Amino acid sequence: MELREAILRRSTTNGHFKPDPVSLEHQHRLMEAASRAPSHFNSQPWRFVLITDDALRGQIAEIAGRTMGELMAGGKFFTRYRRYFRFSQQEMNERRDGIFIDKLPAPLRPFVKHVFSETGQKVVNKLGVPKTLGKDNRKLVEGSPLLLAAMLTKEEYQPKELSGFYSLLGLGMAIENIWLTTVDLGMGIQFVSTPMEFPDAWRELSELIAVPEDLELIAMYRLGYLPDDAKRPSIDWTSSHRKRLSQYVFRDTCRSPEPDADQARASVGQEPRS
Repeated sequence: MELREAILRRSTTNGHFKPDPVSLEHQHRLMEAASRAPSHFNSQPWRFVLITDDALRGQIAEIAGRTMGELMAGGKFFTRYRRYFRFSQQEMNERRDGIFIDKLPAPLRPFVKHVFSETGQKVVNKLGVPKTLGKDNRKLVEGSPLLLAAMLTKEEYQPKELSGFYSLLGLGMAIENIWLTTVDLGMGIQFVSTPMEFPDAWRELSELIAVPEDLELIAMYRLGYLPDDAKRPSIDWTSSHRKRLSQYVFRDTCRSPEPDADQARASVGQEPRS
């Protein structure tokens, strides 16, 4: 696969994976890709745990489901992340960022624009949305044949030092290498984020996978092979839009937005490519 194709096809998998185990060869290819990421002074501060044990995966899934339910029921999710939600295709086309909530059970649709209000939160709770999302999240994690824990060495990851920033930057690039490799392998990947919202749950998860004192658990992901007929969760969103060049790129100084590609071609008399 060409690199550009992999970049353009990269996405987050919200739904289920095939139950097939991820081959050892493919697990090691993911790790090899991570190892080729740049790091400050070639320090390679990342460490990973490949989790395939069924019982352990079930315990992690329970934490993921529980924290998803708590996050939704308490209102913290909507309060903290409200600026990323888009509720119409028009809004998404204009902003070209955030997530478009395009799949909801029928009883919820009339309340979607009021979800951030106190009344809306009560309706969401009454309709059992937190419970539904928690159950869905638990099933997604438990049904993922591979979980991946990403860590950093505390020797390099010192948040108040530049090395802490460099370490996070390096780990981010290592994860992106993994993400692009999943595209090539016919796999999907998703961030298991809700345990991070609760410090006690994050510590519980760290203890489950026996993270030693000299390492810091930074993130966790679920991976697997993509099914041929993927089914979307009962509550879902899309996030395929990307900002236009003029919305995030500048030329020479921040006073001069870069013209969008079609505008740039028109200014020099070029026809757009098909």
